[in-house]
Amino acid sequence: MNQSIKKSQRIVVKIGTSSLIYANGSVNLASIDQLAFSLSALQKEGKEVILVTSGAIGVGLDKLNLKKRPTSIPEQQAIAALGQATLMNIYSQRFSSYNQETAQVLLTRDIIDYPVSRENVTNTIEQLIKMDIIPIINENDTVSVEEMDHQTKFGDNDKLSAIVAGLTNADLLIMLSDIDGFYSANPLENPDAKLYRQVQEINDDLMERAGAAGSRFGTGGMASKLKAAKLILENNQSMILANGSDPRIILDIVAGEEIGTLFSKVDDGREND
Repeated sequence: MNQSIKKSQRIVVKIGTSSLIYANGSVNLASIDQLAFSLSALQKEGKEVILVTSGAIGVGLDKLNLKKRPTSIPEQQAIAALGQATLMNIYSQRFSSYNQETAQVLLTRDIIDYPVSRENVTNTIEQLIKMDIIPIINENDTVSVEEMDHQTKFGDNDKLSAIVAGLTNADLLIMLSDIDGFYSANPLENPDAKLYRQVQEINDDLMERAGAAGSRFGTGGMASKLKAAKLILENNQSMILANGSDPRIILDIVAGEEIGTLFSKVDDGREND
């Protein structure tokens, strides 16, 4: 039982596209409902919860019955705009069934880079938390592009979730993905792959072990998760990478059960498999 995790008061949860969208491209309504239930339960318990969500483009593709992500940036941005609205409608409906209010917060990288904008965003999130409203944060894909003098894109929501955790001084980042944790090799290809129960430092060797590809609906991969974990460790915070196929796992994690991979400088006694 991990007492430090159990004592976490402010928790950022990041859920990836693979946990929100089925392999066939349809929206996973059951997963979204389990997520809403779990975060609402934590909120009622007195925890402070922030959700960083992916899935806007995946939901937009499903809405338009498209099987492939378009290649042009304007098309992707249009689909993201449609998908973001649809995704928030689903979130609002499911959270409301548990008497929990939510609010949408869309961010671009320049908001974080400029002190006044950063302060305004932080104040908004803090006020929402004081009002017992769960902020649902996503990157503003309709304007997030990389230009020569004006970088607005975070790169992926793994990095965004780590930045949000840092901005809000969160105790814990729970990153839900389609894998049980960080392995010594790809467990789908190597049956002898070892699950790391705890990682205290992100070094070049670990980065080399990480694959780079995400799903056709999302952009993240294991490398992006390790980069997010590196930010977390630099801020002396903790992160747990776990399988998000059933988001109710969040409740078990916060209860202190040894699940997934813990990224923390503090040794909690976990033994790597």
